[in-house]
Amino acid sequence: MKYAACIEYDGNNFCGWQRQKQNVRTVQECLEIALTKVANHDVAIITAGRTDTGVHGAHQVIHFESNAERDEHAWCQGANRFLDHDIRVHWVNSVNDDFHARFSALSRRYRFIIHNRSMASAIFYKYSTPEFRALDLSQMQKAGEALLGEHDFSSFRASGCQANSPVRTVEKFTLSGSEEWIWFDIQANAFLQHMVRNIAGALIEVGYGKRENDWISYLLSVCDRTKGSVTAMPNGLYLTGVNYPSDFELPSSYKQVSFW
Repeated sequence: MKYAACIEYDGNNFCGWQRQKQNVRTVQECLEIALTKVANHDVAIITAGRTDTGVHGAHQVIHFESNAERDEHAWCQGANRFLDHDIRVHWVNSVNDDFHARFSALSRRYRFIIHNRSMASAIFYKYSTPEFRALDLSQMQKAGEALLGEHDFSSFRASGCQANSPVRTVEKFTLSGSEEWIWFDIQANAFLQHMVRNIAGALIEVGYGKRENDWISYLLSVCDRTKGSVTAMPNGLYLTGVNYPSDFELPSSYKQVSFW
C-alpha cells in the first residue's frame, strides 16, 4: 500500500528536512524512525520539498509504502506516539500507485513573516524574522508584483542549489500587514534553494528605502545572485501547503500561519 501524509513541524530544533550522514536531528529521520516502529519494518519517505534548518512546516506532504496492515487512523496516531512535541502527523490517506509527493505536486505555497518593530521579541524571535527599520508595505507590494509569471530566478538562488533549471513560475504573491506584523504569501510550481528567503531579503531592502521598487524587476533581468540582497533569516519562513490534482482526493493542504 502507498500512503500520503501531512506533517507539521517546528524547524528550530531540526538541522533541516533531509536525513544526513552526520549525527544530527532531521525531520526525515524522525519520521522514518516513527513510521518504522508503527510498521514493524523499515519505512522510507519521499517529501514534496525539502526545507532548510530553521524553516517550519505548517503543511508538508510526504508519501511512503508499507505492507503492514494498519488503517489510516492507526498510522497517524501510532506515528505521533513515537514523535516529539515539535513534529506531528495531521492525517494519513491511502493513495494509488500513481501518487508521488514531489512529482505529483502542482504547486507549493510559503508564508514569510516579518516582525517589524524597534526591538526584537523574546517570544516570537524563533517564529518570525525581526526587522527594526520601518517598512513601507506599498513599496514592497509594488516590488513583489514583478515576481508573478515565469522567470529565471538565478538572482534569488543559493550558490549550492542543485536544481537543473533556475526557471520557475510564480502563480500568486500577496503581501499584508497588521500593526507590527508583515507577511507575504507566495505560490509557485516549484522553488529553488533559498529562493523565498532571498526574495524576502530583497523586499525588506525595498521596504526600508535602500532600493527602489523596481529592484526586483532588475534582479530578475540580470540573473546574477551577486547583485541581490542578503538571505533573510529562516525563522519567519513556513511551508503552508502543497497542491495536488483533485483525483487523488487528499484533504485540504493549506494551513494559515499567524500570531495575531
